Amino acid sequence: MITERIEADLIGSLQIPANVLYGVHTRRAELNFDVSGLCLRDFPELIQSMAMIKKAAVMANYELGLLSQEKTNAISEACDHLIELKDVDGNFPVDMMQGGAGTSTNMNVNEVISNLALSKLGAKAGEYSKLHPNDDVNLSQSTNDVYPTALRLTILRACDGLVSAQISLRDAFRAKAREYAAALKVGRTQLQDAVPMTVGQEFEAFAELIDEDIRQLQTVSKLLKEVNLGGSAIGTSINVPPGFAATACRHLIEISGFQLIPARNLIEATSDTGGFVSFSGVLKRMAVKLTKISNDLRLLSSGPRGGFGEIRLPAVQAGSSIMPGKVNPVIPEMINQISFQVIGNDLTVTLAASAGQLQLNAMEPVIVLNILQSMRMLTRGMDIFKHRCVDGIEVDTARCEAVLDQTLVLATPLAKMIGYSNAAVLSKKALADNRKLREVVEEAGVLTAQQIETLFAGTAEFTRLPTRSSA
Repeated sequence: MITERIEADLIGSLQIPANVLYGVHTRRAELNFDVSGLCLRDFPELIQSMAMIKKAAVMANYELGLLSQEKTNAISEACDHLIELKDVDGNFPVDMMQGGAGTSTNMNVNEVISNLALSKLGAKAGEYSKLHPNDDVNLSQSTNDVYPTALRLTILRACDGLVSAQISLRDAFRAKAREYAAALKVGRTQLQDAVPMTVGQEFEAFAELIDEDIRQLQTVSKLLKEVNLGGSAIGTSINVPPGFAATACRHLIEISGFQLIPARNLIEATSDTGGFVSFSGVLKRMAVKLTKISNDLRLLSSGPRGGFGEIRLPAVQAGSSIMPGKVNPVIPEMINQISFQVIGNDLTVTLAASAGQLQLNAMEPVIVLNILQSMRMLTRGMDIFKHRCVDGIEVDTARCEAVLDQTLVLATPLAKMIGYSNAAVLSKKALADNRKLREVVEEAGVLTAQQIETLFAGTAEFTRLPTRSSA
């Protein structure tokens, strides 16, 4: 039984397992770039996007009279095979962290499509005289226009899942805001007691933080709809027939369902990674906000008896191997760590984008690796955050009321009634004597009984801020 086949390139001959669909270029890349442990097969969404582009290209080449019907059909069927994620495992071993500006990824896809097409033509893997990875599958293309286009398409396709996770998390916070709309508590600045508010207002603010980023993500994603397909090596469209760019883009729109736009200047678009920088920046913005929300939830749930203890997070697992009964805020802690990674990924994207030289940025592989990792972690993380934490949050309203009753936060509305200086004196006295502010105000005789009742029993009057409906 034959276990290997021999393929050759300009460097020489190389043995390749007989049962795989990739060829000599992929095998060399597999040997050269075994560094991250993250391979192309681990990002099937990128394989799908590459296959969509290859199918659009072959349809354009056929339409322009450059390929036979037989080859076109075989290549198209092979592309469909990969779009359906068939035969992906074992055939895409190229490391995502690779030199060559994505050439190894492009050739991995070219070789797999070529050998799948050869099988459909009744030929053996590696019989490239009948259908060639470069001459046929890669016809009218270059890595430098196919790969950046695939990166943009992959990110755009992943956006729906990310936005869906954002919407679900936002709505979960809004549901909590409605549930606890009338629950009074202490609002704080710089970890010090400030003014009264409701739990509902606090949770609505969390929802609004997320809602702003939904709009930001939808806006910045539009930058990625401009593609350089048809620009070839550096954007001059060398070896690309007239009409290919528009024709291929038209087919790609039909195949992918995304309204992609041919770049106005293909040379600029081939080397520019600004869209990736902007998109990654929004992911970082999301991470920063999620960190803030997670930190707040951890603080508000701290204790439960020795800390704030105003909310209870769902107990999802035991918190200690030595302290019985201890439960930790593990889901917010996970979100924190995801956010730290996303922030670090954004720095990598920024550095990689700045490393571009002349007509190409060879660092695009690490750009897409970090963006896709960030999107994947944020999408999965927010889904877990919603279902295993936010949905189950309970507010200890009695604790909130007790803390509010002991604080001096009503000094702010009191100042409006008797002046800042007078209110400050009474607040200082209440703090020094360890008494309630109401007792000190009553003793001072600065307000009528009706005013005191309005101030202390009608606290909600000072917290009636508008909240958004769940839209």
